[in-house]
Amino acid sequence: MTESPAPADPARRLHIPIQLRWGDLDAFNHVNNTSMLKLLEEARVRAFWAPEPGEDAPETAVLESGVAQGVLTLIARQEIEYFAPVPYQRRPLEVQMWFGKLGGSSVEVCYEVFNDPANAERVLYARSTAVIVLVSATTGRPVRIEPAMRAAWEPYLGEPIVYTHR
Repeated sequence: MTESPAPADPARRLHIPIQLRWGDLDAFNHVNNTSMLKLLEEARVRAFWAPEPGEDAPETAVLESGVAQGVLTLIARQEIEYFAPVPYQRRPLEVQMWFGKLGGSSVEVCYEVFNDPANAERVLYARSTAVIVLVSATTGRPVRIEPAMRAAWEPYLGEPIVYTHR
């Protein structure tokens, strides 16, 4: 574990609450690293994938993905840097998200995982980056990010994460 960096400007971020489950803990009584990937995936889906009719979602939830839509989203790379173990807590974690880069067919999603914002003592548990590529479900070739996606996501474009171990 490394020293926790100062948090960046939260105004250009999405704030997604994610509830922990007891099963996310490991034998050391903290969130397991594979569970962390699943929690980040859940935050990503809530933030960017288009909702079903009647569901609440942020303005960034414009991605129509799946075999039926003809577009798949594949993880090309993911990295996590941990600052503190995540203990079980009844209040949801806060996952803050932004884009470090919007490419032609790929996006770099940046995350910071905090304890509940109502907690007076804020704790940054982890930072992560995922590079996601949009590909055709039939050909497997990259497809361009649509203008509506780019317009919804550009307000959340910010500095990418710089990891301390590099």
